[in-house]
Amino acid sequence: MSVLKLSRKERRRVDVFGRVGRGELTLRKAAELVGLSYRQTLRGFARYQELGDAGVCHRLRGQKSNHQSPAGDQRRALALYAKKYSDFGPTLAAEYLAQEDGLAVCVTTLRRWLTVAGLWKPRRGGPRHRKWRERKPHFGEMVQVDGSLHDWFEDVGERRH
Repeated sequence: MSVLKLSRKERRRVDVFGRVGRGELTLRKAAELVGLSYRQTLRGFARYQELGDAGVCHRLRGQKSNHQSPAGDQRRALALYAKKYSDFGPTLAAEYLAQEDGLAVCVTTLRRWLTVAGLWKPRRGGPRHRKWRERKPHFGEMVQVDGSLHDWFEDVGERRH
């Protein structure tokens, strides 16, 4: 017996398709509950009847990505970086790996590999642009500055400029 890991959405579909199979729900109502069109629900229910709970799982689960780099490329890139380009950033290192060593690696992929391997640590940018003001000693106290030339107090006291 194998263990089947289902997401929350997939468990919901198993429950709804089970109710459809027992005759408690129609496929139209099931489509509304799972958030699919009627045709998608029809196909999903047919696969559920054929394969059971496994029919609800995404069929690419556990498969290797088509965009994944070969494992040898990662090892080779990390070894070359540690040996020849350790004082380079990921962008320049990716350029040199492509030109000098014939290993074309995307900059973001190389950056992720280097960060995970601990060979490169991202640094924060320059100083903060805006800073919080210092807190006033008493709650609710604020500096109030009025730069307008309008006569706010209407002949009470001297005019402020």
